[in-house]
Order: sequence, then C-alpha cells, then structure tokens
Amino acid sequence: MLMNNDSQFYKGHRQRLRDRFEKNGSCAFSEHELLELLLTYSIHVKDVKPLAKKLLSRFGSLTEVLDAEISELKNTEGMGTVSAILIRLVKELNIEYHTEKLKNLEVLSTPTAVYEFIKNRLAGKRDELFMVIYLNTKNRVIDCEISSEGTVNQTTVYPRKIIRKALENNAAALILAHNHPSGEPEPSKNDISLTNSLKSICGTMNISLLDHIIVGKLGYFSFNRKFML
Repeated sequence: MLMNNDSQFYKGHRQRLRDRFEKNGSCAFSEHELLELLLTYSIHVKDVKPLAKKLLSRFGSLTEVLDAEISELKNTEGMGTVSAILIRLVKELNIEYHTEKLKNLEVLSTPTAVYEFIKNRLAGKRDELFMVIYLNTKNRVIDCEISSEGTVNQTTVYPRKIIRKALENNAAALILAHNHPSGEPEPSKNDISLTNSLKSICGTMNISLLDHIIVGKLGYFSFNRKFML
C-alpha cells in the first residue's frame, strides 16, 4: 500500500511539473526542477529529485551538468546510460538549434557576434577543439565544422584541409576558433604563429581571414580586436 501511495505521489508531482512547464516555460523553475523534469522522461519508477540535486552538487551547475561527458554522467550513482544520453542530447540539440538559427544571417561582423555563435560548441569542453567557420562575401555563414580535436592543452591543425574545404564551399572569408580547456583565453606562441601562417596562406588564395577567437571559461580573445587582422 505504501508503494502505491508513493507511486501516486510521484505521478502527481511529475504531472504538476509538466503542467507548470507547459503554462510558464522554464522561467518558473529552479535548476534542480528543470533537471528533475528532464529525468522523468528516462526514469519512470522513482523520485528523481534527489538525483537531480546530486548531479548539480557534483558538477556545480546546470551548465556543467549539460557539458559533462556521457561517461561522467554515468558515474553518478543512480544514473544509467539512457539518462546520460538524454542529458547530452539536450546539449547537442541546443547547439544545432543555435547554429541553424544563425546560419545565413549577417551576425558575424563583430567578435562578440562570433563568440555568441561558437560558445555553445566550444565552452566547457575537456579537450581542445579547433573550429573553422566559412563565410560568403556578406559574412553570412556557409558552413562550420570542428576541423580537428586534440588533448587537454593542444590540437593539431592542418591548413591544407582548411583551405581545401574553403574552396569547396566557395568561401570568401574564414573565421577560426578554438577553446582553451585551462580556462585562460590568452593566445600561446603557437596560436599566434598558426594564425599568421593561415592568414598568409589565405591571402594567396584571395580568401580573407577575418578573426581567430579563443574561448575560455570566463570570456574570449579576439585576434582581430587585438592585432587588427
């Protein structure tokens, strides 16, 4: 009888959460309630509020939970593969949503606009990722891709691969971007050397290198703003 009462309580509580979200969206929710509501779609037979609070306690914030790798989420007691994938899927869908929404809009004319475009893809990553954004003559996005992936403090970039893709896309300009998992966005000597090298190569192909953005935990660095590319 107690189990039935518990089951009815959880069912009613979940329905109330869903009704509130349907009526008001996320503005009426705390972080743990949003995560709790999400988990109700992968865990059906128990109270998930303690698990939502456990995840927030372990990772520090809802943003950090969404940034966590599937393997890290699964290592939290009470989490299974389905729940871990669901949480990661939300993050990836958010990235694709914002990428598609911003494509073909003239939004990449300032370093701040570029940062807003790329931060969801690069911020919070444990390893260094190198992104290239391909633009037309009006600075509208033709395509963007993670060109290479590395370790926690470095990645290998292949200029020939970047230029080949630019020519395939008939791109008039490029924007480079990568993250510093250490959190500090200041460029290294290698970052500066790579940027200068790619700028020179792009120049010979009549392609403009508009900027190179480095993303850190607390902001970004713009080569264009600092060095006037």
